[in-house]
Amino acid sequence: MTRRLSLAAAVALCCVTLTACSDSGSSENAAPAAGQERPPAPVSVAIMKKAPHALTSVLPGRASAYQTAEIRPRVSGVIKEIAFKEGSEVKQGDLLYKIEDDTYRAAYAQAEATLQKAEAGVPTAQSNLARQERLVGSGATQVELENAKVTLLQAEADVAVAKAALRSAEIELGLTELRAPFEGVTTASRYSVGNVVTANQADSLTTLRQLDPIYIDLTESSVNLLRLREAIREGRVNQSEAAEIRLTLEDGHDYPVVGKLDMSDMAVSETTGTYSIRAVFDNPDNLVLPGMYVRATVTVGTENGYLIPQLAATRNPSGQLTAKFVTADNKVQTRTFPTSQVSGNNWLVTEGVADGDKLILDGFQWIAEDAVVAPVEATVNEQGLVEEVAKPEAAPAAKP
Repeated sequence: MTRRLSLAAAVALCCVTLTACSDSGSSENAAPAAGQERPPAPVSVAIMKKAPHALTSVLPGRASAYQTAEIRPRVSGVIKEIAFKEGSEVKQGDLLYKIEDDTYRAAYAQAEATLQKAEAGVPTAQSNLARQERLVGSGATQVELENAKVTLLQAEADVAVAKAALRSAEIELGLTELRAPFEGVTTASRYSVGNVVTANQADSLTTLRQLDPIYIDLTESSVNLLRLREAIREGRVNQSEAAEIRLTLEDGHDYPVVGKLDMSDMAVSETTGTYSIRAVFDNPDNLVLPGMYVRATVTVGTENGYLIPQLAATRNPSGQLTAKFVTADNKVQTRTFPTSQVSGNNWLVTEGVADGDKLILDGFQWIAEDAVVAPVEATVNEQGLVEEVAKPEAAPAAKP
C-alpha cells in the first residue's frame, strides 16, 4: 500500500514540474511581444492647395417642348385626308389635314364674279362724270355733276367690297388645308377621315411639338440665390462667363450636350420659396423627351478655395461639414467647416485649411481622434476612387 502511494506521488510531482517549465517558457516568449508597439496605420491623404474652382449647383428639372401647337380647324367641314403619319416628324408647311373644300371653292367663284361685276360699273361712272364736267358750263346743272361724282365713288367702293369678299373666300379656301406651323413631331390623330369638324372647336385634331432644341425647366432655392449674389458682390465669386449647364438623365447617364441659360423668373413662389430657371439644349437625336425628369449641374462661377472630395467628408449632427486631417506630428485631427459650396463631386471650402495640409481620403471612419498614422500621398480619380501617387524612381548610384 505504501509503495503504491509513493509511485502516485512521483507521477504527480513530474506533471507539476513539466507544467511549470511550460508556463515559464511561454512567459519568456510573450514578454518581448508585449513590449513591442503596433506600427502606425497607413492612410491615404491628399495634399491641399488653394486654387480657383468652379462653383456648381445641382437642380431638379423637367424637360418641356421648345414649341407646342394644338392643331385645330379654322373652318367647318368633313375631314377628307390625313396626310401625315402619326408620331412622325414633319417639316414646317407640310400638309397635316385636308377638309372637304367644295363649298369653299363655290364661295370663292361667287366672290370672284361679284368683283368682276363691280369692276364693270366703274368705267361707266367715270364716263358719266367726264361728260357732266364738260357740260357744266353749257346747261348741265351743278347737281348733276355732284351726282356723277357720287356714282363713281359708289362704283369704286363696290369694287373694294368685292375685292375684300374675294380675299375672305380665298382665305377660307386655303384654311381647308391644315399645315404644320413649324418643324416637329406629331401625336396620334384624335379624328379620322369622314369626321365632321367645326371652326375653332375645343378639341384639337393633333398636337405638334418641337423637340430640337428642347427646354429644361429648373427650380432653385431663393436662399441660394441670395447667397450667390452676396458672394458676387463681395468679390469672392467670379461670374464673368455665361453659366454652363450639364444634364444627368433619369438612368444616371450624362447627357453629352452642354446647355445654356435661356431665362429666369423675376419672382419667387410663395408656396415653395423657389424660383424658376429655363435652360435650352440641342436635342438632335430626340434623346430628351418632354416630361422627363433630369438633374442639371449648373456652373454659376468660380471661387478660390480648397476641394474636399465628398468621399472624404461627413456631416455632424448640426449638419456642418467635417473632415479629418493629419497634423505635422502625424496625428489625426477633425476639422469643422461652417460654410461650404458644391464644386462637382467635391466640397469647396475657403477657411480652416492651409496649403500643404494633409486630408485623409479613406478609412477615416475607423480612425480615432489623435491616433498616430502613416500618411501616404494619393489622389481621387474621375470615378471617385483613391489612387496612390507614384513615387519618382531613385536615380541609379554613380559608378566609382
